[in-house]
Amino acid sequence: MTEVIQAPSPTGLLGEARGLLELPKLLLRFPDLARQPRGRGQSVLVLPGYGAGDASTAVLRAYLRFLGYRPRGWGLGRNDGEVPDLLRRVVERTEAVACAEGGAIRLIGWSLGGYLAREAARERPHVAHQVITLGSPVQGGPGATSLNRFVQLETGKSAEFMREAMRQRNRTPITVPITAIYSRSDGVVAWQAAIDDRNPTVEHIEVDGSHSGLGWNAQVYRLLARRLHKPLSA
Repeated sequence: MTEVIQAPSPTGLLGEARGLLELPKLLLRFPDLARQPRGRGQSVLVLPGYGAGDASTAVLRAYLRFLGYRPRGWGLGRNDGEVPDLLRRVVERTEAVACAEGGAIRLIGWSLGGYLAREAARERPHVAHQVITLGSPVQGGPGATSLNRFVQLETGKSAEFMREAMRQRNRTPITVPITAIYSRSDGVVAWQAAIDDRNPTVEHIEVDGSHSGLGWNAQVYRLLARRLHKPLSA
């Protein structure tokens, strides 16, 4: 697959308004979600997408807590897109939580948060038990997203510079199991950018929904419950 991936069309971005409908749908499907497999107090570090902070993942973490996990926000404020600095801090945060727990932890990342979770697992596989990404661009850099102009303005880095950084990092394979959840109707991240054709540890699962609603999408929550509970050797 080529690494030059086109961003979603402007009409796709307009469709992101449907994300507002995901929360009432979530409430309607809660009886089914409440019957999903339970956790046993395992720690889960949840990373937000570009421009967002821990408040954006509050609903998701509440559901994980309901299931019996011990979810934690990333505690790094707003995700400003400065990947090198953020990655260093995410690695430190992951190691600190794993040390406190006495073993490897699970990571869930939404959009850019998922990319950071993957890269942390690439650098420190011994502290990452599992990674789940939600609409995360793992190919093409910000040029494969509708936020490209904003990311470049905020970081001062070109799309080609960030694509090359991705290519360099991809030379080291990821050995941690990854579940990549994506939507073809994603109006922010081109769905092709969420497909990892380099690392054999990745399982791709398609859902229906907007990018902005992935953090409270009922299909996503059902998958999270089952993938977090699933034995990784199965």
